[in-house]
Amino acid sequence: MSWDTVELASVADINPRMPKGLSGDLEVSFLPMAAVSEDGQIDYQEERTLEKVRKGYTYFQRGDVLVAKITPCFENGKATKTDALDEEHGFGSTEFHVIRGNPNELLPEYAFHLVWNPFFRKEGAANMTGSAGQKRVPADFLKRLKIPLPPLEEQRRIAGILDAADALRRRRRAALALLETLPEAIFAEMFGDRLSKKDGEPNFVPLSAIAHIQSGITKGRKLKPDQEAYETPYLAVANVQDKRLDLNNVKTIEATEKERERYALAVGDLLLTEGGDPDKLGRGTVWNDEFPGAIHQNHIFRVRVTDEKVLPVFLSHLLSSPHGRGYFLRMAKQTTGIASINKTQLSEFPVFLPEEYEQVEFTRRLQSYQAQKDRYMLHLAHLESGFASLQSRAFAGEL
Repeated sequence: MSWDTVELASVADINPRMPKGLSGDLEVSFLPMAAVSEDGQIDYQEERTLEKVRKGYTYFQRGDVLVAKITPCFENGKATKTDALDEEHGFGSTEFHVIRGNPNELLPEYAFHLVWNPFFRKEGAANMTGSAGQKRVPADFLKRLKIPLPPLEEQRRIAGILDAADALRRRRRAALALLETLPEAIFAEMFGDRLSKKDGEPNFVPLSAIAHIQSGITKGRKLKPDQEAYETPYLAVANVQDKRLDLNNVKTIEATEKERERYALAVGDLLLTEGGDPDKLGRGTVWNDEFPGAIHQNHIFRVRVTDEKVLPVFLSHLLSSPHGRGYFLRMAKQTTGIASINKTQLSEFPVFLPEEYEQVEFTRRLQSYQAQKDRYMLHLAHLESGFASLQSRAFAGEL
């Protein structure tokens, strides 16, 4: 199918001006950059009067299309339709470009998909101007942009297909986000009541009574001239996330054979960060030899369970539970928004020990959850791939 190709400025106004005669007390919708998501949605909007925003902000109307022009917002996909504005008139960040299509030639829903896709973002990024960190897509790039222009009914059909495919992705993402709250809910259901009791059960033991705690290798330490060292992968704080590992960027360090043995990781070890944002205290996960031969940095504690009646998965969730977070927040040293714990404080962490069969059941339920999560993620990956294919085909006249 062959469609006419036109410059965007021939069928749309780019950054149109505010009409004259609007009253200063007129209520308008206001959108800061943070209100527009990378998913193409308006997350929230504020009510202001025109008098407060008429200067220093970007004007638009309900039905316009907004696209961020500054890096990295542009590359991240911040763009949206404004058909859901509470008010007819709106204002927002000066870092938005506004596209207002001629209603007889360009539909806003079609224009939105033209600028909310990776192909457009790649071309726009290549045409940015300005210095590093302050690069912007110039208005002239949008004006000269060559776009395929099918008839209005075809535009409506294409936009409808892409909207439907995107809605499927959103529903799967929402389901996945809800599913990810399940482990904490399972823990609370099985152990929450007992942990919240003030007297009697549960009985607590210090973490050091059921586990060996080891800090890691120190960067920048001095090795003796006669010491032989080997390049060794090591886990830094950035690699240890809450209930998962991020192994996209594992660095190496020179370590002696003795250090490699001392800081070696074994299956079932818990890895915990010693500090960071206060709400991330106790962040960590269980090591399953994902990166053979890796050791750990000194800002990460290795907790190796020594009591066979304690399962590492249960202990990991206990440490990150409200019980664990509450303890770390009480004990941590905090300076300028950064909190940290030391080995002594971690050693004294009060561990609640349910029966072994309860820990086994908790682990079994988590495994079931993980299997379901893996299925959801696989389905989402198929939806993402399918949506990208639809975007490519849509503007090539192949839908």
